[in-house]
Amino acid sequence: MPRSALTGTRIRERRTMIGMRQADLARLAGISPSYLNLIEHNRRRIGGKLLVELARNLGVEASALTEGAGAALIDTLREAAAGHGEAEADLPRLEEFAGRFPGWAGLIAERHRRVRELERTVEMLTDRMTHDPFLSASLHEVISAVTAIRSTAAILADTEDIDPDWQRRFHRNLSDDSRRLAEGAQALVAYLDEGTEDPGVQSSPQEEVEAFLRARDWHLPELERSLPPDPARIVAEARELTSGPARELALAHLKRYRRDAELMPLQRFSEAARGAALDPGALAQAFGVDPGAAFRRLAALPEDRAGGPVGLVACDGSGTLTFRKPVEGFSLPRFGAACPLWPLYQALSRPMAPVRAVVELGGATPQRFLTYAICQPVLAAGFDGPQVLEAAMLILPEGTVALPRMAAQPVGTSCRICPRRGCVARREPSILADGF
Repeated sequence: MPRSALTGTRIRERRTMIGMRQADLARLAGISPSYLNLIEHNRRRIGGKLLVELARNLGVEASALTEGAGAALIDTLREAAAGHGEAEADLPRLEEFAGRFPGWAGLIAERHRRVRELERTVEMLTDRMTHDPFLSASLHEVISAVTAIRSTAAILADTEDIDPDWQRRFHRNLSDDSRRLAEGAQALVAYLDEGTEDPGVQSSPQEEVEAFLRARDWHLPELERSLPPDPARIVAEARELTSGPARELALAHLKRYRRDAELMPLQRFSEAARGAALDPGALAQAFGVDPGAAFRRLAALPEDRAGGPVGLVACDGSGTLTFRKPVEGFSLPRFGAACPLWPLYQALSRPMAPVRAVVELGGATPQRFLTYAICQPVLAAGFDGPQVLEAAMLILPEGTVALPRMAAQPVGTSCRICPRRGCVARREPSILADGF
């Protein structure tokens, strides 16, 4: 049912909500109760002065009666209904439901958003518990201390005539190992407590750099100027960069960012990007750069210049992710390997061969993205050095660009948290196979 056809229903619901009689509203609006009754049952269309007068007496804006629930609310309710047979059958009445029961509609939408947030948190924490190097090292330390204490205690318990001098040594070992166990356990608990408050806590130099860039929306306007400041000064003043390795990585990134900005000036590049529908191949040819540079430049554009969010992920020859700029709906794992079906890894197996593909992320509401991927050699040691490869994948959500007509490749984030069943590339069972 079109939204405009529900104006009468909204008038009736609003009047009932504020406890006004039909006759009283008709009198205030200067019409007969019978005519208002026809309006409220959507048998007469209204507009203009009468609509404004009814809205004024009902204490709402006229748009609230004609437009009903906002588009965002309707879209969220539509997402919540996805995958539920009975709810999907009632989708044609979704606008009517939201108009007649705005409170319930808002509650369902809010609960659905909360469930999505919790799903993302579970994915993030599961990924972290599985691959976090600090957790692994801390648990190793705890197990080592417990094993040492157990061995020493067993010797003392099983040896009746132990020499007093050796007995003192064992007691001292027990004391040292117990203190080491307590310190390790305290550090582990403190780390987990900190991570509970902030699931995105940084535990590696790469994450510090990504937090630094994320705080600036991945765009550095100071490096876009004709006379930019020294990147080293920007790095030195960044509070997110607390370790030497993180500052070193950030400095390398900023220097490359500045080179890209010089080759592809912001104003010219953003205009060309909109004209080329964000096609990195066309942009690379227009500015005389390699496709990887065009990928990076597109990912560094502010959303208003790009026309929407743009994601980017890069990996080295081992498949390890070395850079992550996520977009809504396309989660990127913090640790370990990602989905082997990503075009990123297809490109890695075919250096210098461009890959373009539409991918579909699994979930309650599958989302589609247009991806571009390419793998390029990095001649860090010249032609005589070992071959070093770097692959990158540009991620464009469906709302940012129009998707081409091609079959979508089903993909996930990583096997452990991918809900897809029967995947030929699965490495391990998923904890989300049966959903949340």
